[in-house]
Amino acid sequence: MPAPDLSTLRGILFDDGHDDAHGHWRKAVSTDVFRYRPGSDRERWELAYARLRALNAELAAPHLLPADPRGLAALHEWAAVVDGATATVAGIHYNFFLGSLHDDTVSVPRDLSAFHAMRRIGVFLCTERAHGNDVAALETTASYDRDSQTFVLHTPNPGAAKFMPNTSPAGGPKSAVVAARLVVEEQDHGVFLFLAPLTDTDGPLPGVTVTALPARTGSPVDHCVTSFDHVQLPRTALLQGPHGRLTQDGRVISDVRATRKRVGHAIGRVTVGKLCMSAATLGGSRAALAIAVRYAHRRTISAPVAGQRVPLVAHRSHHAPLLHGAATAYAMTFLHRATVQRWIAHEPDERASAEREVAVAKGWITWQARALTIEARERCGARGLFPENGLAEYPANADGAITAEGDNLAIWCKAGAEMIFGQEPAPQVPPATGNEDNTDPRFLVRLLSAAERRSHLLARTRLRGAPAGDTLGRWNNACAPALDMVDAHVVKTAANAFLAACARVDHAPTRDVLTDLCALFLLERLHPRSGMLLAQGAMTAAQVEALPDAVHTLVTRLSSHLLKLTDAFGVPEEHLMSLPLLKAI
Repeated sequence: MPAPDLSTLRGILFDDGHDDAHGHWRKAVSTDVFRYRPGSDRERWELAYARLRALNAELAAPHLLPADPRGLAALHEWAAVVDGATATVAGIHYNFFLGSLHDDTVSVPRDLSAFHAMRRIGVFLCTERAHGNDVAALETTASYDRDSQTFVLHTPNPGAAKFMPNTSPAGGPKSAVVAARLVVEEQDHGVFLFLAPLTDTDGPLPGVTVTALPARTGSPVDHCVTSFDHVQLPRTALLQGPHGRLTQDGRVISDVRATRKRVGHAIGRVTVGKLCMSAATLGGSRAALAIAVRYAHRRTISAPVAGQRVPLVAHRSHHAPLLHGAATAYAMTFLHRATVQRWIAHEPDERASAEREVAVAKGWITWQARALTIEARERCGARGLFPENGLAEYPANADGAITAEGDNLAIWCKAGAEMIFGQEPAPQVPPATGNEDNTDPRFLVRLLSAAERRSHLLARTRLRGAPAGDTLGRWNNACAPALDMVDAHVVKTAANAFLAACARVDHAPTRDVLTDLCALFLLERLHPRSGMLLAQGAMTAAQVEALPDAVHTLVTRLSSHLLKLTDAFGVPEEHLMSLPLLKAI
């Protein structure tokens, strides 16, 4: 098969026709401050904030970034290549802190220049020790006093302490956007956000207690437990919006009647946060594969013939897993691009479905990222275990993203429950004739539709067949096929985004390689479903039997292009050549 064109591959991965955000951030992380530096956790905390300030210096208008989901995601993709901690604190500062303030169009304008210049760092305090995904049950309170027109921010018990915000003295003075229950004359109005200063150059302010948490896996961030002891805040501390406004006489007016639902509006930035978490693990996955593939071409081992040596990549057992990883990384990238665009372009009445697509994509991308980065590390042997070689922290960083902004399993359960009756099943596919080509991605997408439809209908049947009146029992009855439905749905969505990208490529050899890569990606996901597809008549017995041969054919055709496929990821040479793993083998 003729070789693909490198510039065309890079263009289809990173040129989304809007701006050069990827080129901008790729160049930014190529500078010396982003090269690996050993140090204690505390030293690396400070380094992450130094790098954050270096990124901020690259922005002509820092106040515009929170309103740019595409730019925020691009920043995360490239920051995570070189340091997961920098990506984490950047997302918290720009998206959750400044973004929440940006979304408040009701309150009087605030002077945010100190945060734009990073004289102060912004953090976000939502999750509590006793309340993770159930944010509607948060217990921190902000009680309003009409006479003084102030709030009293308070942590009523240890379970209400804010868990894992980056609130240590590292990085300099900090302020927070804090999720707390708005209480007016003992009436609970639900969860709102409040702007609260936390620390100055001398440490925590009066009434604020910050306790560092033990070291965790992955790139180190200054995670802490934070609590408040009757901290007084001005009336202007409240962030307002359609979910709630505080009148001059102390009344709360809201367009959202159910207090439990107000939290979803208050912490609306979590959706862009999911896009950013996905982007960070996407960048890490591509970088891990680029490192592992380059290493595989440089590292040589003894050949079957005495006295000869061959590169690791010559072995099918070595290059096939990396090729499968590259196929998945391309699918992840195209899915992410499509999901970002869907979020940016959605109409108001499409918000719920757009949020669901973002959540589903986040779950799938971060799960794939963990598997890919583990595989890439393993392919580099013992050297991959050393952080200085750029691979060791990627899997743990993916673990963090799997948990952040909603645990993957929890958000997939929510999506599955919404889809069972809120979305029509995929259309019925025609029976297989036996003439279909197992390497044709259009046929393979059709099979995914059959799998999605079958799981969708089975989930409905099980839900209806459960005893009435037992809501949890009904969900437990239906959750397995519902989660299968979500998985088939997101893989199909990724494949369609992949095929749409292929259709935009004019260079025929590049398009052919990408089409084969898409088919390889799909075959890996369809093989476990082949028995069900055979039973449904969507495949013939001969087609099921031929699946391993189809994979073998595609791997054979694509193996010579593996290096170019991963070079297209554009990982900065300054980063790659700083890794001892690739300097001398």
